[in-house]
Amino acid sequence: MGFTKESLEGTNMAKVFILSYIFSLLLAFFLQFIVIHQMGVFQTLINEPGFNEETGTAFAYFQDFIATYGDRFRTFQHGVIHGVMSGLFFVLPILSIIAMFERKSFKYVAINAGYWIVTLAIMGGIICQWL
Repeated sequence: MGFTKESLEGTNMAKVFILSYIFSLLLAFFLQFIVIHQMGVFQTLINEPGFNEETGTAFAYFQDFIATYGDRFRTFQHGVIHGVMSGLFFVLPILSIIAMFERKSFKYVAINAGYWIVTLAIMGGIICQWL
């Protein structure tokens, strides 16, 4: 990547790790909407009259839906599949476009995209199984 020991000196590592943690939380927040399919029903009904007050037909429908289908597709493996798909269909194209303009190598893209695909796969699995 062209780093030298001198170019890395003076980096505030606490700041790097704190920001990395915050950005990882943002990724996890986004990923939950992809790996947990029941979130789609919640998002559809959230602004229906009475839903937030836990009254009305929309809330009753949501309770019945979750009671019947709330456990569907909630496995680690299912989350991994969606994490890998997110890496392939979101991260890989973004990194590739940036790398082309920065004239980076295929190896650069493969290493970075591979890292993010594995990371999102693990995050997706954990979120889907235990959230």
